[in-house]
Amino acid sequence: MTAETIETFLRTGDWMQRAVGPRYVRLRKRIEEGIENGLLAESAPLPAEREIANLTGLSRVTVRRAMQDLVDRGIVIQRQGSGSFVADGTPRVEQSLSRLTSFTEDMNRRGLESSSEWLERGIHTPSPEEVMALALSSGEAVARISRLRMANDRPMAIERASLPIDILPRPQEVEASLYEVLERDGNRPVRALQRISAINLDSADAGLLGVEPGAAGLRIVRTSYLSNRRVVEFTRSIYRGDAYDFVAELRLANS
Repeated sequence: MTAETIETFLRTGDWMQRAVGPRYVRLRKRIEEGIENGLLAESAPLPAEREIANLTGLSRVTVRRAMQDLVDRGIVIQRQGSGSFVADGTPRVEQSLSRLTSFTEDMNRRGLESSSEWLERGIHTPSPEEVMALALSSGEAVARISRLRMANDRPMAIERASLPIDILPRPQEVEASLYEVLERDGNRPVRALQRISAINLDSADAGLLGVEPGAAGLRIVRTSYLSNRRVVEFTRSIYRGDAYDFVAELRLANS
């Protein structure tokens, strides 16, 4: 959509008088209407806040509040130094940190269709990190499965899992959910420890996830255990920073 069409859409008509609610809500709904009607396409840039204020006669404070509301709803994204853009339709997922579930289970619970693109699947010589994490003996091999995880055909995360080969002797059997295969064989983990850190995505991972190199991401390293305390899974995952909110419930400690 051209800049003039955007100007016309925001400047003309009686939409401000017809709409109800606070002024920032009216502006938010007007921009949403433009997106829903296809006037503002996915990833299209929005005018600067100062320009929107001039077009609509609203204050900068009102415009800023409307834009923040759109960002909070996942409709608009803001890139430092570049401005505001219509979101590209990537689902935004709120992920609990208190439940041990698979990606497939998470997406199904939210009504999203999960799929994967395989990056690696086979038996390999373990790295020193895998030997330490999985408590492997000298000479033992490791099963690896690495895949790009998607929701509604949008890339969401890169998942790289390593398991002892007696736990996963045939990694090619994993098609959709790793945890379904582990549960079938009586090896589904019952607890896990996760370490989450903020990162800037390198060019390789950014390319897989469909974002710009240097974009914000989350790195999650998870070690999962069986009920007998044996390590069953060592996973290193890279998540899109614009697609996930990780939520934990906290309780006040007893004094």
